[in-house]
Amino acid sequence: MGFQTQVYYNQAPAVEGDFASTNPRAVVLAGPGGLVAGSSFIIGRAIWLTSSFIDADGAPAVANAFGSGAIAGIAHREQQGLIQQYLQESTMVVPAGFPVTVFDNGDFWVKNNGATQAVPGMKAYANFADGKFTAAATGSPSGASGSASSIAASTFSVTGSIAGNVLTVTAVGSGTVVPGGTISGTSVATGTLIVSQLSGTAGGVGTYAVSIPEQTVSSTTISGTYGTLTVGGTVSGVFGVGQTLSGTNVVAGTAITALGTGTGGAGTYIVNNNTVVSSTAITGATNVETKFVVRSSALPGELMKISSWLQG
Repeated sequence: MGFQTQVYYNQAPAVEGDFASTNPRAVVLAGPGGLVAGSSFIIGRAIWLTSSFIDADGAPAVANAFGSGAIAGIAHREQQGLIQQYLQESTMVVPAGFPVTVFDNGDFWVKNNGATQAVPGMKAYANFADGKFTAAATGSPSGASGSASSIAASTFSVTGSIAGNVLTVTAVGSGTVVPGGTISGTSVATGTLIVSQLSGTAGGVGTYAVSIPEQTVSSTTISGTYGTLTVGGTVSGVFGVGQTLSGTNVVAGTAITALGTGTGGAGTYIVNNNTVVSSTAITGATNVETKFVVRSSALPGELMKISSWLQG
């Protein structure tokens, strides 16, 4: 937006994040203390929730325009952005800690950030890295690939305790604590994952957010399992955190949760499943298909209408 410097014959139809109709709409259910903006909450983008911080009901309370897996919803424009940069004329960013609302149903205007024209009937895809929307046919996410890649089983063992959704590690027996690792131990809830590190030495002594809240675990030996993806062979595209993987013998839902030696190309990456996969072609999706359907034509860079409501 910014200050007006020119006049057009036709007024712009909307701004990113605007409602595209007066049809019914619904918001993501949030409890006490949620939702609040995380480090990157951008209007008109797809939003994911994180369990790094939880509300009084034990539900995720922080929302960001990046993540992995299915999106939580869309950041609607309510003129809630705040200009913080000197001489900046406008912003679509909500500062971290501000209360926000995320819509998971309705009709919205978003920008077509893809390289091809969006046409009605296409599905809207959300980029894991920044929440930007693109349009493509159903079942055609974009991604990166390595023609000779593999996954090895990896482990770690620590001494720690859990209070609520925070694991406190006091000693490391072996390995490195990583996001996406599944942990187990006396009184640890089955299926508990490491979400992120909150403080301390990287991968070692410190505190970590876990995926299942409301736990009380006294100091004990806690074991962790995860996978190490090695990307090799002919590499195309860019691998990164949040991508879901596919390939021969790759377990559905396997996703990259942290970087190893790789920074987008060949190298190692941490994944949330420790099933061994021998050298094969592995693809990492860089975006995710959403339930939203494109309802208007839009060239690259133009606004397009997307809707969660089925027609016909």
